[in-house]
Amino acid sequence: MSHSMQPPGDKMKKVLSWVSEILEEHPEKKRTDVFREAQIRFDLSPLECEFLDCHFAKADRADKKL
Repeated sequence: MSHSMQPPGDKMKKVLSWVSEILEEHPEKKRTDVFREAQIRFDLSPLECEFLDCHFAKADRADKKL
């Protein structure tokens, strides 16, 4: 087993930290656009992309309905 491998949760912590930072610095950006950029930047798996969409992008869509 390689010691350079990260536990799966560490990658998502970095993704969520990066997403939070971008949204804080650029509140005009849509979450879904930032998530798409994160998917590419962090080479997320389909399951990781689904996690972001299910837990966070839906909040963006719900905010627009208000």
